[in-house]
Amino acid sequence: MTEATAATAATGAAGALAGPLRKPPAAPAPPHRGWTVVLSGLGALLCALDVVVVSTALPALQADFGASLSQLEWTINAYNLVFACLTLTGAALGDRFGRRRMYVVGLAVFTLASALAGFAAGSGQLIAARVVQGAGAAVLLPLTLTLISEAFPAEKRGVAIGVWGGVSGLGVAAGPVLGGAVTEGLSWQWIFWLNVPLGLAMLPLAARKLTESRGPRPQLDIVGLVLAAVGLTGLAWAPVRAPEVGWGSVEVLGALAVGIVFVAGFLGWERKGARYPMLTLGLFRRRGFSTANAVGFLAFASLIGALFMITQFFQTGLGYNPLEAGVRILVWNAMPLLVAPVAGALADRFGTRPFMVAGMALQGAGLAWLARQVEPGVGYGSLVGPLIVAGIGISMVFPSVANAVTSSVPLGDAGVAAGVNNALRELGGVFGVAVAAAVFTTFGGYASRTAFLDGCGPALWVSAGVASAGAVVAVLAPRRG
Repeated sequence: MTEATAATAATGAAGALAGPLRKPPAAPAPPHRGWTVVLSGLGALLCALDVVVVSTALPALQADFGASLSQLEWTINAYNLVFACLTLTGAALGDRFGRRRMYVVGLAVFTLASALAGFAAGSGQLIAARVVQGAGAAVLLPLTLTLISEAFPAEKRGVAIGVWGGVSGLGVAAGPVLGGAVTEGLSWQWIFWLNVPLGLAMLPLAARKLTESRGPRPQLDIVGLVLAAVGLTGLAWAPVRAPEVGWGSVEVLGALAVGIVFVAGFLGWERKGARYPMLTLGLFRRRGFSTANAVGFLAFASLIGALFMITQFFQTGLGYNPLEAGVRILVWNAMPLLVAPVAGALADRFGTRPFMVAGMALQGAGLAWLARQVEPGVGYGSLVGPLIVAGIGISMVFPSVANAVTSSVPLGDAGVAAGVNNALRELGGVFGVAVAAAVFTTFGGYASRTAFLDGCGPALWVSAGVASAGAVVAVLAPRRG
């Protein structure tokens, strides 16, 4: 027997003896990539849709509940505020307890809260249900992007993220359409009840088809979670309340001060105090990560601010009912579903920067063109072109930003990156509405149709300027993630 043969025999014998005592770890199951894209896209759709779907049902809510203006605002703001402030927490929970597991938990909470919102007997109950719904979305949405990042290698990720971005963008833009159709055809309760059968169908599929994964942090950063939640709440609370109590009020200035102090404390803790920080600050030294997040913030500030005005423009300014307005905005709504998957696939080949730059520029140009058309007696035909241009622009931005963020960090940090991206996007939407509302009330108001148009035009110009600023920031991004 040769020495090599003897060594082989000895190794085999040792393996046989050790077999009953120590089994080699099983290889992880290959991801169901098709199901990952489908379930991630549907999860993003549910979360994005409920950001704005309530807006066209506000008159029906006021009639049913006798709600005050403040209560009506909080049926929207309660969801957005909790969503924005807890999304970093959702990403951290996925890293610690498993992304598939927490996706299922977030989806279950969101589905239950949707049912509770549909059964609400008063504005207080509805607002409470919306708070719980926002918490479920804060866990669910960042994990949709993380699951895709885990399932696809970087060179093939763009197509999947393009589909994800198209469905997510469609949810944001189509909310007023669906809300108007459901409110007029059924009742406002069905806005929430429609989530329930979809959520119940997704739950067993997610538990079986998604592949489990975890991040590199074995323990939760409790101090960081508290500091981030309080800080982001303060920063988001200020623009939510400013239109009602004024930017110079003690409440708004105090909220801003608390937000800044706690966010500074969070950054200091993450840098020096946390054993397992929930946010690696070094990620912001990566040009692709920092510029993509800045573009995402500005894109959503422009988009949600413009959406806030456009849905009212078609109803208050042009006299359409909610359903008629929603149908006419479809030329804008449909663009993400058509363009985003193509943009995501092309970004794999040509890089994300060209699509971020072009997308933000087109969004700014489309909104500026639309702002020029805001005048008494304008026909719908004059609005189709600007809506299509703006829709194509934002459709290019959605997948490009998501791809740039996840491609610019190590795979283990994909959950954190997705959480940061979603938190900044939601905060951008909150600030976008606040700025648009402030400009609107400065130049116009609701006293008459003419007064509304006087304020709507300048508000859309500001949203166009925010998008143009995003195009400038996008130029600074690396060509590829």
